[in-house]
Amino acid sequence: MKLSYRPFNLPFRYPFTISRGTKTHQPSLVVSLEHIGIIGYGEAPAISYYDIPVEKMIEDLEGKRKLVEQFAFMEPERYWHYLHHLYPQNNFLVCALDIAAWDLYGKIRQQPLYRLWEGDWSKAPLTDYTIGIDTIDRMVEKMKEKPWPIYKIKLGTDEDIAIMTALRKHTDAVFRVDANSGWTLEEALEKIPALKDLGVEFIEQPLAKDNWDGMRVLYERSSLPLIADESCVRESDVEKCAGHFHGINIKLTKCSGITPAKRMIAQARALGMKVMLGSMNESTIGSAAIAHLMPLLDYVDIDGPLLLSEDLATGLSYEAGRVGVMEKPGLGVELLPGVVI
Repeated sequence: MKLSYRPFNLPFRYPFTISRGTKTHQPSLVVSLEHIGIIGYGEAPAISYYDIPVEKMIEDLEGKRKLVEQFAFMEPERYWHYLHHLYPQNNFLVCALDIAAWDLYGKIRQQPLYRLWEGDWSKAPLTDYTIGIDTIDRMVEKMKEKPWPIYKIKLGTDEDIAIMTALRKHTDAVFRVDANSGWTLEEALEKIPALKDLGVEFIEQPLAKDNWDGMRVLYERSSLPLIADESCVRESDVEKCAGHFHGINIKLTKCSGITPAKRMIAQARALGMKVMLGSMNESTIGSAAIAHLMPLLDYVDIDGPLLLSEDLATGLSYEAGRVGVMEKPGLGVELLPGVVI
């Protein structure tokens, strides 16, 4: 295979703030794999609090470039296992390569990925739209600018209930709350009943990722479902979340790609847990990888292209929460004019 890559730094429409901080741009690495004249694309955004910047992905990629290219590609699962052993400390890079391998495979098989996985598109859930932390007036303004059936609200401030009360005055849409580990157990126990009264559907990652004792108490006492995010990074985390969360939010970048994500979905189902796939502000390239898994999910957060003011490809459509994919092989994405990988 022939490997190519290019880093990008995509600007947000608005500064994106969660309980950990604010960013104005999303750095990302896009890779391509060419085999028998066919090219597959993959993407991995860099997230500062996981300490894997784009520069680290590139350094690791160049360090073993020949090994990446010399693999005799037949199907993505075998390639993922090879990459997983090649880069055991860099799930982000493995994710980008794994997505590219699946795109390549779908193109070789001449099928959209969701059809290869026998997905029923009529079962695909609606995506939410994220409102980042800001002043209350600004959060209301952002929501009103984007009429949507489901909003994911970032919280983790002293004004959480005031924020949600103000937002509820302007819409009957479904609310989901993501605290990004921003609450203590005492705060969660106090806030969750009020959030339920405000029509919140579930709470994502209320406590610190390693506060398992606190999550056990909250799981037993919460009047709303609890979804793990930071507490569920890898396949080995799924079983640990049972009895502490009602569901998991899988991030392709964190778990190292489509291949392990599919196994995590099956494992969560076997444990009776709900399944969500979440965005890490990918462009349409990475978001399309999430989209093709949608028929397997209960919930999805795939609003990355809506939050960015620049994109890299076409291939997804959004209308009132409903996401459409192109009926083309693989991911079904096409690079925008001027974008070269």
